[in-house]
Amino acid sequence: MVTKPTKALELIMMLSYSCCLCIAHICCTQVLYDLGVVSTKEPFGRLVSQGMILGEVEYSYTVTPDGQPCSEDHEHAETIRVSESDVDKKGDGYVLKSDPSIRVHARAHKMSKSRGNVVNPDDVVTEFGGDSLRLYEMFMGPLRDTKVWSTRGVEGVHRFLARVYRAFESGVTDVEPSREQLRLLHATIKRVTVETEELRFNTAIAAMMEFINGVYKWDNRPRAALEPFVLLLSPYAPHLAEELWSRLGHPQTLAYEPWPECDELLLVVDTINLPVQVNGKMRGTVEVSVSADQPAAVEAAMGLNSVKKFTDGKEIKKVIYVPGKILNLIVPGK
Repeated sequence: MVTKPTKALELIMMLSYSCCLCIAHICCTQVLYDLGVVSTKEPFGRLVSQGMILGEVEYSYTVTPDGQPCSEDHEHAETIRVSESDVDKKGDGYVLKSDPSIRVHARAHKMSKSRGNVVNPDDVVTEFGGDSLRLYEMFMGPLRDTKVWSTRGVEGVHRFLARVYRAFESGVTDVEPSREQLRLLHATIKRVTVETEELRFNTAIAAMMEFINGVYKWDNRPRAALEPFVLLLSPYAPHLAEELWSRLGHPQTLAYEPWPECDELLLVVDTINLPVQVNGKMRGTVEVSVSADQPAAVEAAMGLNSVKKFTDGKEIKKVIYVPGKILNLIVPGK
């Protein structure tokens, strides 16, 4: 008699429940199709089984009844749980701060009331907001993988959303965006679009984080470069996106706005920053055309004061040039 589901049985039960729901939806869609209400027989394109979210990592060690450290296999082992602040990382594992000779086990378990590791989403929403919870769950890792909950991770995502808000709050102008700004925007549009369609939400969010990092380096913040980003953000953080859209002067919701499209021509790179070395030591970078040949690269490099310092009055014995990668000038020593 099975008194407790095994992991394999739990997986089968979860998949069976999902499949039953799919079958119910398919039957309803078939009926609606026969009635002419919908235009397709199949409501789903594919079945994706998402991974389980485990509770926070728990730290513990085992002792004998007389308090001596022992292995987990010991017949009378007692488990002592400790907090993360009581352990130190050592190699591939953890040890107790107060006694480094005691090895601490770090494991994440399925959330359950009996273990006391259930995370109440209401509490997370109250402290960090609904967008932070939604974004963190998508940023934890690949959709199909089993993942470990971390409240620190929610804090990190919350800080990112705060950075997004400040980027718009500090002033959006109506100046024309530069080519570099448009290139960053359209590279982000391409990545977020592809990753979202492939259900790789974590990497789509990473692309948006890179965009915001780039925005903070801009001298100005053109509206034409920031508005499309709000639309990219909207499926991931809908409440913040609606707020930003309103602040940008739009009286209507963004829900009916078309998804931004990538202009591939803006992704074409005309110039690169070429690293320049003298006798194998880095002396600076120079901007050259992606199609620059060796003489053009050398000419541009000789315009750098940091290169002139080591080449003036000396004959260049050899030039090592890897197009698009590096330029190394070999000159005689002192």
